[in-house]
Amino acid sequence: MSYIMELRKNIGHKPIIICSCGCLIFNEKNQVLLQRRSDDKLWGNPGGSMELGETIYDTVKREIKEELGIDLEDDKLNIFNIYSGEGQHHIYPNDDEAYFVNIIFKTNNYTGTLERDNESLELKFFDLDKLPVNITKPFEDVKEDLVKQYKNI
Repeated sequence: MSYIMELRKNIGHKPIIICSCGCLIFNEKNQVLLQRRSDDKLWGNPGGSMELGETIYDTVKREIKEELGIDLEDDKLNIFNIYSGEGQHHIYPNDDEAYFVNIIFKTNNYTGTLERDNESLELKFFDLDKLPVNITKPFEDVKEDLVKQYKNI
């Protein structure tokens, strides 16, 4: 059982702080891969919460492997940004409430074939000037930074 699930057994739906790691994965056309989640039907970057004893690199590599079926390498990952505060407040459809400290990596290097898991309804590469509007709240800040970066290229 995951650390968060174990914690939830004791505190229910009350707000908790979660360290999470995600990744912006780019293809050769400089499009970014997004995931439409099965729980809230909204788009965001793939990733998830840290387990006890994991490094941020362990977390992002495990989550990407679980959700997308692909492998990432530590030396090919760059930190895009770290997000926290009210912009990272999220209430799940089951009423679990969390505030994320969200470490977002970026890479254009991965191995394997994309395969979605049961947490994903859809995986799709998007042009940076055509990102979806129906996104998760924690992805709003990331999207804003992506758009700023795109305009500065």
